[in-house]
Amino acid sequence: MGCDVRVSGLLRRNLQPTLTYWSVFFSFGLCIAFLGPTLLDLRCQTHSSLPQISWVFFSQQLCLLLGSALGGVFKRTLAQSLWALFTSSLAISLVFAAIPFCRDVKVLASVMALAGLAMGCIDTVANMQLVRIYQKDSAVFLQVLHFFVGFGALLSPLIADPFLSEASCLPTNRTANATSGGHLLHASRVLAHHHTGAQRWSNQTLPGLTPQDGAGARVSYAFWIMALINLPVPMAVLYLLSKERLLTCCPQRRPLLLSADELTLETQPPEKEDTSSLPPKFHPGHEDLFSCCQRKNFKGVPSSFFAIHITAALVLFMTDGLTGAYSAFVYSYAVEKPLSVGHKVAGYLPSLFWGFITLGRLISIPISSRVKPATMVFVNVVGVVVTFLVLLVFSYNVVFLFVGTASLGLFLSSTFPSMLAYTEDILQYRGCATTVLVTGAGVGEMALQMLVGSIFQAQGSYSFLVCGVIFGGLAFTFYILLLFFHRMHPGLSSVPTQDKALGMESLECYQR
Repeated sequence: MGCDVRVSGLLRRNLQPTLTYWSVFFSFGLCIAFLGPTLLDLRCQTHSSLPQISWVFFSQQLCLLLGSALGGVFKRTLAQSLWALFTSSLAISLVFAAIPFCRDVKVLASVMALAGLAMGCIDTVANMQLVRIYQKDSAVFLQVLHFFVGFGALLSPLIADPFLSEASCLPTNRTANATSGGHLLHASRVLAHHHTGAQRWSNQTLPGLTPQDGAGARVSYAFWIMALINLPVPMAVLYLLSKERLLTCCPQRRPLLLSADELTLETQPPEKEDTSSLPPKFHPGHEDLFSCCQRKNFKGVPSSFFAIHITAALVLFMTDGLTGAYSAFVYSYAVEKPLSVGHKVAGYLPSLFWGFITLGRLISIPISSRVKPATMVFVNVVGVVVTFLVLLVFSYNVVFLFVGTASLGLFLSSTFPSMLAYTEDILQYRGCATTVLVTGAGVGEMALQMLVGSIFQAQGSYSFLVCGVIFGGLAFTFYILLLFFHRMHPGLSSVPTQDKALGMESLECYQR
């Protein structure tokens, strides 16, 4: 009961910042999921093959990784964090508006690189700010944060679906090769000679398609709609900057009076930290990636400190990589043989995937207050492996593809926030867990999307599911190693005696 009162008090005091951080992650979700269902249309628009368009995923994820690392730089003050979030969310709207004008795959990759930087900054800053506000009680709020990622990712494929092309204008993956872009352009030029009245840019359309029916003409509206839907998010951040008196035109904000309940929480004696079980060189707080890598932070720490960071990051490397790869290529997998699902029907698969991710994150909000994060991660990883095995066994069945997609979204939904809460709890909110885990997840999305795209092109659609089984198995293996290193780590060998009077209630509430 006391836990609920304290959490409610924290939420009331930080309601607007919390809602703002959640809404910014909606922008993140919008930007992360639209490439999958629009992949074939963007290939038509840019005259590129599957390996070539995979570089768009690579550029986005590489810059997402860089943005995650650089995002820690903006955590020093609230003003820096909010200005970073405002710039990043506004950049996402500009990216959506610019995509229809990208007729070359290199230009598209550059634009998506900008989106990746914005997404990475949002990922790190919003996670850090919520963990900083709620500390031991952050698990529930992180689940809500990542629910908004799923909500945005659910919405973008639904917006795109009515504007997708009815049929592919490109050869199948089995016949496409690295030079297919040049062949298509040559064919379109030959075809253009038979239509002398066409406009100059008609030479850039695909064979068999008129300029009005060409890829990008209809799907452009989807991108512009997403740009408009996202615009309220930077406005919300700007309003928070104004309310916090952090705009140059506003005077310095005066502290607000607290209610009686909140004043009671504020005036309670602070927890005394028992450092007897901790190495003397642990540095509290959440550092950016560059600060984490300083040698002075590594003096005197046990080997388990490094092992926990590495294994937790590797789990998210695999699970977030699977999320990105499945979302990106499940549409292409469905329209290929042997399933040969229609383009419109296949367009619902990314929406179904992100819809169940959103549902899973919504369900995880109450569950996370009753189930330990370690248990949630274990169930999720096992569920991912089992789902991919079922999909592999019934790879010729369209019904199982839809059921498996929903199941996969459900199990992957709460893996990241649960792993983040679990790792931070192990390290007692010291070290660089947030930055390292966000960076590991970003590397996984970048690397696995490129790897799966290359294997898919070379080995055929069946390899898509084989990759899922392998990466899921590796995630499970790394998680077992994390449990082992947790038992070795001295930080949680016992609860400090000085914390029992005040902090024990918080820990038990968080771990119920």
